[in-house]
Parts: sequence; structure tokens; C-alpha cells
Amino acid sequence: MMSTEISTDLRYRNAGNKILLDLIRREPGRALDCGCGAGDNARLLAARGWSVTGITNDPAELAAAEQVCETVHLHDLTKGLPFAADGSYDLVLLSHVLEHLADPAGLLAEARRVVAEDGLVAVALPNVLHYSQRAKFVRGRFEYTRTGVMDATHLRFFTFDSALRMVRDSGLDVVTTLPDGGLPWWRLRNVLSSSVTGRLDRWAARRRPNLLCAQAVFLARPLPSWAA
Repeated sequence: MMSTEISTDLRYRNAGNKILLDLIRREPGRALDCGCGAGDNARLLAARGWSVTGITNDPAELAAAEQVCETVHLHDLTKGLPFAADGSYDLVLLSHVLEHLADPAGLLAEARRVVAEDGLVAVALPNVLHYSQRAKFVRGRFEYTRTGVMDATHLRFFTFDSALRMVRDSGLDVVTTLPDGGLPWWRLRNVLSSSVTGRLDRWAARRRPNLLCAQAVFLARPLPSWAA
């Protein structure tokens, strides 16, 4: 029996990255959730019919993720994915994990290896030049925090453009891009209709992704070996 304390005290417990997962519009199959945390994305995927294998290097996260994943590996992602055969997954999920690695391109290469020819690699990365962060930099503040863009465990920082370039340089064909963010409406958001702000947010974030997106979101397919 698992204690409640294990799951409620986890650092990266959250509601899952629904913005990213909602872009995945294909028949469910086998998914590999790299850096699965407590299984929050896996829970959403499993509810949509996916069979999820998770990977974490935290025993407490493993105990929580086992409740929603078919299998969970206690594994260091810097050592690749040696347990996964070539082309064995229909989806590889890399949601806010690459920024924690000194060599994120190495894990992207492994994701390309283990995803099926018609599979998807789903990537989400925080944007370090979001306007809220820029305001802190201008005021001379460069301070690490417990979570968020300046999470103390982040080893690499990306903009929307540099994240997109890294994914493309890893032998992946980016088929969907989403700068997830919007304008700084502040109190006006409570006055204007959500349909108006939503349309303007999407338009503005597309035009100025490095300024306005909070996270860079991509879906990619593996390029054939001759084109990579």
C-alpha cells in the first residue's frame, strides 16, 4: 500500500501538460514518457487509451507513477534509453525534461531511435526570454527558484527559436509548432471576452514567440536515415 505522503510531497506534481498532449491527434499506442515525474502526463495519456512506460530517477516519483503507468524505469536519462528497442514506441514524450540535461541533443537522438517511423516525438521547453523573465533580467535579477523557468536543476536555457533549431538538428521533422503564451493583459483579461483575448494571444505569440510564449511546444516525426 502506497502512503499518501509520497505523492503529495513530490516536487514536480502538477496537472500535466494538456497543451502539449492536446496536439497529439493519432490513434493511441505505446508511449514512452521520459522524465515522467509523478505520472501526471501519463495519467492523461492513459485516460486517452495510451499504454505508457515512464522513466524517472526518483524512487518517490516511481512509486507514484506506477499507479498510472504500465511500467516505470528507475533510470538516469543521461545514459540514454538502453532498455528500448529501435522503433518500439508510437510516441516519445519529452515534456520539460531536456532543460535538465547537459546534453539534451543526446536524448533527442535516442528519442528518434526508439520512436516508430510513423510515430511522434512531443517536446515542451520553457522559454527563458518570456517578457516576465526579461523584466527580472532588466532589473538585474538572475536568481534560481525551486520550480519554473529558473528552476535550480535546469542546466540549459532555451528560447522558442533555439529550441526549435535544436529539435530540427536532431534528425526530427517538426510538423507542429506552438508558442504557448500570450499578451500581458493583466486586469483587462477579466474585462474582455476569452474568445477575443484567445485569438489575440495566439496571433501575438506566433508573431513574437521569443517574447510572449511561456513554453515552446513541438510535435516531430523521425526523418529517414538518408535525410537526417
